[in-house]
Amino acid sequence: MNACRVASPLKTRFFFLSRTLAGALLCASLVALLAMPQPSWAAPAAVSATAEPRPRPLSVGQDVSQVTAWIRATGNHHGLPFAVIDKKAAMLHVFDASGRPLGSSPVLLGLAVGDHSVPDIGTRKLSDIRPAERTTPAGRFMSEPGRNLQGEDIVWIDYDAAVSMHRVRASNKADRRLERLATPTVADNRISYGCVNVPAAFYDARIKPVFGLKPAIVYVLPETRSVGTLFGLADGRTLAP
Repeated sequence: MNACRVASPLKTRFFFLSRTLAGALLCASLVALLAMPQPSWAAPAAVSATAEPRPRPLSVGQDVSQVTAWIRATGNHHGLPFAVIDKKAAMLHVFDASGRPLGSSPVLLGLAVGDHSVPDIGTRKLSDIRPAERTTPAGRFMSEPGRNLQGEDIVWIDYDAAVSMHRVRASNKADRRLERLATPTVADNRISYGCVNVPAAFYDARIKPVFGLKPAIVYVLPETRSVGTLFGLADGRTLAP
């Protein structure tokens, strides 16, 4: 019985000693683990949960870089948000009032190559507009929010010529407008009657909250002449608002 009494306390003390040692080792391991730098994936997860996603920057052509630099240097946008439409690349670039880029997106443009609108085209029916007349005019435009005949919110670029910026419409399956936006080529982005068709998600995220609420400036770059000739970058003269 005495042996049992002696053996039992020894066994109990050894059991508690083992658990204490294991616990100490576990605590030490946890402390060391917490002291280590966090994995690289942890930081983006924290940022994405609290910050608004920022658009990924896209490369721009020389004409876009030249015009945006001129706009910022001269203040030609008069402190308003502005957009630059590069017809040669079928791309739309959006900037805030300070000139900070907000995002870029491919767009659909007028079917025909050209930098002028045909006179009185804004009063014609679509069926009366010939393919060669379906151009997106180039120039500097004071845009304004509005609505079309269907009540859809749009942004007028040139009201008299009935040229606007709006969400792409995929109602006519034969036009394949969504597919045209998704391809890497530029040639198939020419399909509209002159309006600028913008992907719906980009329009709702970047166009409607700014251009859809107040006037802004839209610069449509030319495709049949130089930007210097149109905007007066070379000789210091600027296009009249």
